[in-house]
Amino acid sequence: MTTPMAVPVQETLRFPPVDGLSIRGSFDGGALSSDFGPLLLRGIDRQIGLTERLASAFRDPRHPSYITHSLQALFAQRIYQIACAYEDANDANALRTDPVFKLALERKPLDGAVDLASGPTFSRLENAATPQGLYRMAQVFVDGFIASYPKPPKAIVLDMDHSEDAAHGRQEEIFYNHHYGSHCYLPLFLFEGLSGKLITAALRPGKRPTGEENAAILKRVLKRLRAVWPETHIILRGDGHFANPELMQLALDTPRTDFLFGLAGNAALSPLAKSHLEAARRLHETRLAHARANRQSAPGATRTYHDLEYRAKSWPQAFRVVLKAEVMALGDNPRYVVTSLDLPTPESLYRDLYCVRGQDENWIKMIKNDLASDRTSDHRFLANHLRLYFSCAAYVLHQTLRTDVLVHTEMAKAQPATVILKLFKIAVRVVQYKDRVKLHLPTACPVKDLLHRITEILFRVPEPAWNSS
Repeated sequence: MTTPMAVPVQETLRFPPVDGLSIRGSFDGGALSSDFGPLLLRGIDRQIGLTERLASAFRDPRHPSYITHSLQALFAQRIYQIACAYEDANDANALRTDPVFKLALERKPLDGAVDLASGPTFSRLENAATPQGLYRMAQVFVDGFIASYPKPPKAIVLDMDHSEDAAHGRQEEIFYNHHYGSHCYLPLFLFEGLSGKLITAALRPGKRPTGEENAAILKRVLKRLRAVWPETHIILRGDGHFANPELMQLALDTPRTDFLFGLAGNAALSPLAKSHLEAARRLHETRLAHARANRQSAPGATRTYHDLEYRAKSWPQAFRVVLKAEVMALGDNPRYVVTSLDLPTPESLYRDLYCVRGQDENWIKMIKNDLASDRTSDHRFLANHLRLYFSCAAYVLHQTLRTDVLVHTEMAKAQPATVILKLFKIAVRVVQYKDRVKLHLPTACPVKDLLHRITEILFRVPEPAWNSS
């Protein structure tokens, strides 16, 4: 019996010949980077001061005599890496010498004495997280959201939703969640529903939250918003998990605040919807017959909208309940919402105001899939909470780049993954002179005009006075 030959480890990359020419590659290009993105992220960060404010909220437990990398530099490096699709802290072991990442951290790109932090440094940073520091960071996100508006808005929609964060180890505070069929965390995300701006987030255990817990989190957020926006109309919006008396009472107790929540069907609501569903079935049959008679495509569904007289015993008072009576080929599909809003019409309330909350799930997917917010594999709950905030910060940088700089371009609505692929993953050769640094980008770069536009905007816009060195 023969044993397979051991394949020697070699750094040379071999490729099939082309037109009689042999092709070989090696990792000896010198001061090259595969990422142009960190410089764009630095430009955004200098405008909004995100990493600086997050770092100032975090208590540094290190002795000053042994500090090589400041907290602000550590936060910026970790967040920029995640925003460029390097979600693992161990990626820093290779990226710490990357010349463009070093430039983004305002260090000389080719000076080996000022390399960036390594993976073990970030492990120690994450495990230094405290509840007090994380609470202050949550406030930083809210304050950053407020600062993103040049003047108080007339109205905002506060979208809230939980998302499964499946766990595959023995992390602290994971629980089995029957709805998702997994052991997981169940973080809460708060977005502004009209703009997609992140307000704040919170990592929480995998069990279903109580109404008291949801109200406790929202109460703190509303208090901070109301302190600077006393006249802004705030609408709380969420699915049926948030239709609880605690949040309803919170909306009643907070001036100029309303709510719009999904409502699960029950034995008391079904009889109230019966006559409306029967009328919708008759209308659906009429539409089907009309389509057959005119040889048209059959309608997929018929929907009508109605106000119902209903009040649950646990509610603090009676509220408006709207029914969507939907009839499809597969059967009836009644849906309900409960709200403190008197206007608009039932159809507009459900279709135009409630249904668009589905966009909230797309924003969560951006944080989760593109920016790895579910990379919560540390054993400690607080360390995983800090990882969640790193991903949230990366989302804020991407969202600001997209809405403030990429506006009126073909990438104005691009997801982070698309921005990373088309704008960030561009090869750069870095040449450092005595008095300047020259960046050489590919001559055939397909987005050169867009990059020129972005960099000119970031260069010409003056840095805010509060963030000046």
